[in-house]
Amino acid sequence: MTDTKTPTRARVGPLLRRAAGAEAATWRSLYVWARRRPLPLGPGDEPFGYLGVVKPILGIFIGLSVVEIPIFDVVVTHVVPWRPARWIVLGLGIWGLLWMIGLFASMTIHPHVVGDRGLRVRLSWGVDIWIPWTDVEALRKRYRSLPSSRSVQVEQEGDRRVVSISVGSQTSIDVLLRRPLTFDLPKAGSTPVNELRLYADDPDGLLRSARGTPVNQTVSR
Repeated sequence: MTDTKTPTRARVGPLLRRAAGAEAATWRSLYVWARRRPLPLGPGDEPFGYLGVVKPILGIFIGLSVVEIPIFDVVVTHVVPWRPARWIVLGLGIWGLLWMIGLFASMTIHPHVVGDRGLRVRLSWGVDIWIPWTDVEALRKRYRSLPSSRSVQVEQEGDRRVVSISVGSQTSIDVLLRRPLTFDLPKAGSTPVNELRLYADDPDGLLRSARGTPVNQTVSR
């Protein structure tokens, strides 16, 4: 009995911690976004968003939630005799609405960043990768549609390991690396990778900005 419970607790504990961390990060992003302060960028840094491909979908879900909250409130008030049920349903509806806005906010305030020294690849609050230009062999614009909706996907292409940071199951830029690098990514393991693929709304602008860095000889299209 003890042997069964221990592995279960070992699995549940990290899951609960990750869930709590995700919840806290979402609310923190909502707070930062609501304050409308400029992004904390350094000299020469240029941000590039990636929200465009999923913005319509998020907008639809947020709009539906706004409509559903008063509808469910009326239905529960007149159908369920237990009075606290109304406040429970109302609270869950408002929480869900704010959570989706927080997700939108987290993707807005954590853009990719092209700087003088390297490329910062981000996705919401969960992915934050720094790649120095000296480790970049080439940047290539290439739109890809991925079979899975997971935001972090790892695949083996011959003897090369590729990590895709996708948005809406898409990537638009390939980052070819001069040497295998290890990235701290959720569910990607610690095996070094040879190429990283990401999605940016303006891949041409990102490539032009990368060429303008002091190490532009290491960056080609």
